[in-house]
Amino acid sequence: MMLIGGLGGALLLIAQPLPGEGAAPLAQGMAQVQFAPPLDRPMTYRVTTRRIGRDGSLINFSLVYALQWQWIGRGYQLRSVLQRIDSDAPPAVTHALTLMLQPLIGEELVYLVAPDGSRIDLVDPEGLWERATARIETAAADDGRAEARQLAQLIAALSEAERDRLTTADVRALVAPANVAIPLSAAREGSSVSISHDGTRRTIAKVEHSSAAAGGRTPPLEIDHLWTIDTVTGLLLQERRQSWIIDADGSGRTLVEERVRALEGAP
Repeated sequence: MMLIGGLGGALLLIAQPLPGEGAAPLAQGMAQVQFAPPLDRPMTYRVTTRRIGRDGSLINFSLVYALQWQWIGRGYQLRSVLQRIDSDAPPAVTHALTLMLQPLIGEELVYLVAPDGSRIDLVDPEGLWERATARIETAAADDGRAEARQLAQLIAALSEAERDRLTTADVRALVAPANVAIPLSAAREGSSVSISHDGTRRTIAKVEHSSAAAGGRTPPLEIDHLWTIDTVTGLLLQERRQSWIIDADGSGRTLVEERVRALEGAP
């Protein structure tokens, strides 16, 4: 159960919905956002998720990526390496998450990105997962760990779309023209969205509400989104998503989950 729960946690940490049919990329609604990522410059990209643990306290998981962009004549190439996972979670939880992502830690992932940033493709995804599965199977053969064998089976059972989410969701979020979650405009989205400018930075805020489920089993949620975009590079400088439980009497709210994506090394 720890292994299965851990895999679900990893997917929750990394996975985001793939662009749906008819979803318009940011570039169509905000033509003034350019796409010109800094070339040949090391960058650090940190994705941190905080969630309520069993004892009611927030536990942290941070995925730390090393990034570097290159121009290859028909678009951009992004090289990404998941360097490590930082966590203050209990050892058993940290072990489960590290075990699941161990095959991807240190593995260089190469993406091809369209010149306008609207399309992102992972190079050789089949080869990546073949290497990942081989690493797990080798570990299972070396020490006979049943959990490693179970992990190999779980990864083998993932659909192509689930594997794509696992390996590309954070990169799709980083490239503003490819990030379909960002509202196109305040006028289109209504009063729940506000947009402000500070030089070359654009900040977009959005608030969502969910109703309580029948029977009160699921309390109402308020979800705050905040994106900060560099309009020169077209990269996401920071994203913050906070989920709050609203008190029954509406007098207050409690943070139950937070995700922060932050790029270091951008202009």
